[in-house]
Amino acid sequence: MNPAAIHASTYQTSESRISHLTLALGVVAALPVAIVYSWRWGLGILIGAAFAWLNFRWLRQGLDALAAATGQSNPQRAHVPISTYFKAAFRYGLIALGVYVIFKYLNVPVLSMVLGLCALGAATIVISVHSIFRPSD
Repeated sequence: MNPAAIHASTYQTSESRISHLTLALGVVAALPVAIVYSWRWGLGILIGAAFAWLNFRWLRQGLDALAAATGQSNPQRAHVPISTYFKAAFRYGLIALGVYVIFKYLNVPVLSMVLGLCALGAATIVISVHSIFRPSD
């Protein structure tokens, strides 16, 4: 197997692990907070983690579409779906709008959703450290 394919496979595995771990960390953090402190705070952490997962997913889809477009035979006329540009340009705005609506109508604390958004960063750190100590996995 060529080295480029091995690296691509490693990156795809890491992306998949980050995606799954983001949601898992959100659930693991939300449950004790909901039980011990407040169900609204637990829901906020869970919603924030879900938004972080959605943001990561949209980013990955956009990058995959751009990579596929640059690999086409005629890069001058490469076809990138318009939804890719929309998701790239508006993903933070859509997440902010979602957070606002949930805050306004469900009375979920904004800080709890912001803490839930940190699940993506935590998942990325965990997978990065894991890749450093166990590069063969």
